[in-house]
Amino acid sequence: MIPVKTFIEEIETMLVDVPTIRPHRLSVATMNRQTLVLVRVRASDGVVGLGEGTTIGGLSYGEESPESIKVNIDTYIAPLLVGQPADEVARLMAGIGAGVQGNRFAKSAIETALLDGQARRLGVPFSELFGGRVRDTLPVAWTLASGDTTRDIAEAERMLEARRHNVFKLKIGARALQDDVRHVAAIKRALGDRGAVRVDVNQAWTATEAVGGLRMLADAGVELVEQPIAAADRNGLKRLRDLGVVPVMADEALHGPVDAFALAQREASDVFAVKIAQSGGPRGAANVAAIANAAHIDLYGGTMLEGGVGTMASAQLFCTFASLAWGTELFGPLLLTEELLRDPLDYHDFMLHVPSRPGLGIELDEDKLARMRRDAASAPIVSIA
Repeated sequence: MIPVKTFIEEIETMLVDVPTIRPHRLSVATMNRQTLVLVRVRASDGVVGLGEGTTIGGLSYGEESPESIKVNIDTYIAPLLVGQPADEVARLMAGIGAGVQGNRFAKSAIETALLDGQARRLGVPFSELFGGRVRDTLPVAWTLASGDTTRDIAEAERMLEARRHNVFKLKIGARALQDDVRHVAAIKRALGDRGAVRVDVNQAWTATEAVGGLRMLADAGVELVEQPIAAADRNGLKRLRDLGVVPVMADEALHGPVDAFALAQREASDVFAVKIAQSGGPRGAANVAAIANAAHIDLYGGTMLEGGVGTMASAQLFCTFASLAWGTELFGPLLLTEELLRDPLDYHDFMLHVPSRPGLGIELDEDKLARMRRDAASAPIVSIA
């Protein structure tokens, strides 16, 4: 009997604006809400795959915005997919790669939805498409980014008491270096050995500032410094790593496997922050991890502050990594005031617990989605005519 082919019938892209529980201050922006870009790929067999391509702070972080992600999927990417076999993910993504330049976040959302659909179709967890998992739980750091020292300490104490997080990343770089170091040092003193402290500078320092900054942060008890200088300055990043005072992690400098190879070749980073969106999709992120492993570079599971869909896509991939020395930062849904999943992600005992149901193992809450999506009344859907 000849198997019946399954075809993509419809692709829907949605913008969902969700307030944050508090202002989230980065060196490049202050966020009071997050705009989630959600994608649904419906196939002729009734399977619906979910994806997310969320970014940070409009265009202040990168070259894609939520609005551009949606427009480019609807206008350029979806027409390449509708009517095509739903289970030929690699071929479909190769076609998108040939026809659409850049747009890593948009491509990641689509690839995630296609892979989610395929895993659901096969009746296996998303992680099985990447060889299966080596762990069912992931440690999750919490980012302290209110900008107020007293408030950040109180927030960290609440997380410790609730046994939700015991690793804290501080967003710095918006103030003078000395002020930032005092802020970080005060928080580390308050937490002591109960909580690890890391910092993310989001490229805010010059290379000269970073030399002194890294030494002062190491003296304050900081265990990891993320992207202290401009992403393009790979030689500067290597010089900072060669200081050997505190491990240095590449983030904005890491836009997929090509960057991963260049950084590894220069020995310019101790740690890679792996992000599926920055890598152009889960398969690109898996390749970044493979390059890191070959070069003996540690891994950290990064976030673009996605909601539940993007967070779980990352978690399903990260739980297949043989080594994840620095844990993850998959706290995005916890920063939002509204939960868009029917069943919230399971965070407890300092871990995110990864479900083993087919696909991503999650479902959207359709009532909340209908209420919160920005374009509910007039959302275009690309489908077979």
